[in-house]
Amino acid sequence: MITIQRHGRGYLLETGVLLPRRREEIFPFFADARNLEELTPSYLRFEIVTPPPIEMAEGCIIDYRLKVHGIPLKWKTEITAWEPSERFKDEARRSPYRWWRHEHRFEERDGGTWCTDRVEYAVPGGPLIHTLFVKRDVRRIFEFRQQKLLALFGSTGETQAFGAEAAQALIS
Repeated sequence: MITIQRHGRGYLLETGVLLPRRREEIFPFFADARNLEELTPSYLRFEIVTPPPIEMAEGCIIDYRLKVHGIPLKWKTEITAWEPSERFKDEARRSPYRWWRHEHRFEERDGGTWCTDRVEYAVPGGPLIHTLFVKRDVRRIFEFRQQKLLALFGSTGETQAFGAEAAQALIS
């Protein structure tokens, strides 16, 4: 499940999925920036334009192209935190959002890896644009991502959405 709620002047998306593999098997998939294309729905025509190899580390910049509702967009991300096998954070430096901060966490749990996504973001146009367009689109993208991860790494059948307090308990 995925929760999206108001958070300060923007929104907070939180979700998690339990994959039946060790963290040391899961994290390398995320450490390869090329795999982001596989985790993104094809209708977005997402493409990494930064030439390989992309060395994931704090300060790494990655450029993308995609189409949202047929509109071509450029996106630039900076990796702002990099703790292999534990977590990493990317922040949009250029995107259709006012801000986009995406933290990925990986926690050993129940014989597998609990993968959580926490995204803080804001959109131009405020709550109306968010409600009419963005919320549904973002939810669909993360639903696709969860299903793809479950297909790639196996399913325990456990996905979860949680509020800020439960998320903090998981990551503290």
